[in-house]
Amino acid sequence: MSAQLAAHANSLAAYSTSTGEAFQFWILGTVAVIGALCTVFMKKAVHSALCLAGTMIVLAVFYLANGAYFLGIVQVVVYTGAIMMLFLFVVMLVGVTAADSLKETIKCQRWLALLCGLGFGILLCAGIGNASLSEFNGLTQANSGGNVEGLAALIFTKYVFAFEITGALLITAAVGAMVLTHRERTERAKTQRELAGERVRANKQLPPLPAPGVYARHNAVDIAGLLPDGTPSELTVIKTLRDRGQIRDVSDEAIKDLKALEQRSEERLGREEREEEAAK
Repeated sequence: MSAQLAAHANSLAAYSTSTGEAFQFWILGTVAVIGALCTVFMKKAVHSALCLAGTMIVLAVFYLANGAYFLGIVQVVVYTGAIMMLFLFVVMLVGVTAADSLKETIKCQRWLALLCGLGFGILLCAGIGNASLSEFNGLTQANSGGNVEGLAALIFTKYVFAFEITGALLITAAVGAMVLTHRERTERAKTQRELAGERVRANKQLPPLPAPGVYARHNAVDIAGLLPDGTPSELTVIKTLRDRGQIRDVSDEAIKDLKALEQRSEERLGREEREEEAAK
C-alpha cells in the first residue's frame, strides 16, 4: 500500500509545479521571448547578437531548473560562451555598415524562409502537443542514474542515428562555408615598393595618414583630427566608423578652448603691459 501511495505521489509531482517554478517560468519565459524577438527585429547586428546571447542564457537557466544540469552547462559554455561570442566578436571586428546591400541574391528566398518557418512551427506545435497529451515519467526516473548517464544512454542508443546525422550536417556546413569563402588568387600580389610607386605616380596621399585626434586633445579612434583652421579631417577616421555615423565631433569644443586660451593670453599680456607702464 505504501509503495502504491509513493508511486501515486511521484506521478502527481511529475504533473504539478510549485509557485516558485511557475514564477520563474513566466518571468524568464517573458525575457526569453523578448530577447528572441529583439534578435529578429534589431537593426544592428551587434544588438541582435547580444539579445540572442541573453536568450541562450535564459534557456540554460531553464535546463538547470528542470534538472538537466549537463545541458545547462553545455548551453552556457558551448553555445553562449564559445559560438555566440565568436559571432559577436566577428561582427564587431568586421563591422556591418549601413551601405550593405539588401538585394536578394537567391530568388524566392523570402518564400523559402517563410515555408521553412511554417514547417518549423508545425513541428514545434506537434512536439508540444505530444508532450502535453502523452504520459511521462518525470525527472526522478529520468535522472535515477544521473543526468549525464541518462542523456548519454539516449544519445547513443535511441537517438544515435539522429545524433550522427546532425553531426554530419554540421561538418558539411562548416566545410561548405570554408569552400564558399575561399578565393584563389588569380594574380601576383603587389609588393610595398610597387604600391608606393603607384601612389607617387597617381599623386594620392604620399605620406602616411594622420592619426586620429590630431589637434583635438584626444587620441580616440572615433574622433576626427582637426586641421589648423579647426575643421575636422575625414582622413583621420576609418571608413567603417564614418558609414556607421559613430564619429564624435570635438571641433567646436576645441575652437572654444582655443578662443578661451587666446583671450587669457591677451588679458595676461595686457596686464603685464599695464604693470610695466606703472613701474615706469
